[in-house]
Amino acid sequence: MAMAQHVRRGADTVTLHHIRRAAERTRPYVRATPLVALVSSGLHLKAESLHPTGAFKLRGAFNAILSLSEAERGRGVVAHSSGNHAMAVAYAAARLGVKATIVMPNDAPALKIAGVQRWGADLVVVGPASDERADVADQLSRQHRYLPIPPYDAPQIVAATGVIGLEILRDLPGVETVFAPVSGGGLISGLALALKRVKPSVRVVGVEPEVAADAFESFRAGRLVALPAEQMAMTSADGLRVRQMGALNWAIARNHVDEIIVVSEAAIQRTIALIAGEARLVAEASGAVAAAGALASAARPLGTSVAILSGGNIDPLLFAQAVAADVPGRLI
Repeated sequence: MAMAQHVRRGADTVTLHHIRRAAERTRPYVRATPLVALVSSGLHLKAESLHPTGAFKLRGAFNAILSLSEAERGRGVVAHSSGNHAMAVAYAAARLGVKATIVMPNDAPALKIAGVQRWGADLVVVGPASDERADVADQLSRQHRYLPIPPYDAPQIVAATGVIGLEILRDLPGVETVFAPVSGGGLISGLALALKRVKPSVRVVGVEPEVAADAFESFRAGRLVALPAEQMAMTSADGLRVRQMGALNWAIARNHVDEIIVVSEAAIQRTIALIAGEARLVAEASGAVAAAGALASAARPLGTSVAILSGGNIDPLLFAQAVAADVPGRLI
């Protein structure tokens, strides 16, 4: 619970110093990911899918666990997630010799459940609502004194995702716009904070599925909006089913994110196929959302743009179906 106590202080909790410190702390364990071009559009993909666990979540998991004292690590950690954060915490804990307990929903993809089990974490399965898995993780933390590793709403997570922004600026100094998926907000808040602190002219655009657009509604209302779990379950992007952005993430995003846009389920599936054909990368639905949003914005010139390919953990059958259903002529 030590980490959770620091979550609510506001946007000033995370600074560029913390982001650079996260880069140093995680460098022995987390490699920088490349930018890969989508040839037809000129869009660059930040291939976070190439991490050992297949998603950007590895950055936050390592930074959070490495931020704990030796005594705290000895107590073990607990995390709740629909998949990618779960795998990241299981992997990081295994690498660092820390006991991990993971709470996952019963509708989590089998591929992601298997990934957690592969790294030896104890698995607890609950219902589909994000509130339920958070409550169970909290109970386990209190009962066993495990240290919680939050999936998004914590300074250590935000600082770690900010490293992605520093890598983009290093590899593509002329970047003008960066598109990122929005779930609980851990990715886009850290990314936007780093980009705006170093290069304020960079435009940061969040992208959500239109059936799971809580951040879009929050930006429109000027306050945090939560959507029903049943509605969030309608999107194929299982990693974006969090009902509401985290409080810390919202505080940062509302000041540093320029716009939130939405995309259809059909556009997400087409983009999975496009990424496979042009970039030779595997994207899960959540990972393809940002690129789908960028391509949907093509009525306005993309300029020098990057989309975060946040994850590639997709069931092989679903991946094959997305590629097979693609419109002829879209792939090269």
